[in-house]
Amino acid sequence: MLGFTPFKKHANKFNYIPRYYDPEKEAREQRRAELHGRRYDEETSEYRPGQYIRTQREARSNRRSRTNNGRMRIWLYLGIAFLALLFIQMVYPRLAAYFTGQSAAPVQTEVSSEYGDFDPSVPITVVPNDYEE
Repeated sequence: MLGFTPFKKHANKFNYIPRYYDPEKEAREQRRAELHGRRYDEETSEYRPGQYIRTQREARSNRRSRTNNGRMRIWLYLGIAFLALLFIQMVYPRLAAYFTGQSAAPVQTEVSSEYGDFDPSVPITVVPNDYEE
């Protein structure tokens, strides 16, 4: 039990010196990091708890704020619905008539009325009187 005491003021420390240290390699990595737009200190700094979680959360919020999907999606759905209604109203009857062989215009049936052949809703054509007496 050589040197064991339960009343230590600090933990054991190790004097570790790396065996292979290349200052040129470190300078290259620093220049490369600066060229890529990162700080060299960020790569060599110690890990902070939650560092990667915060980074992912910030990237996700930036991506979502740029797209603004909520309102754009509503306008897209409304536009698609409008185009569908327009297609159904204007194009579909003509296509159906073409494929069935019928005329596209609706056929009017004669309505029997008390006036006989006279239809009061049709305007009267006035012919000028060309003859003399």
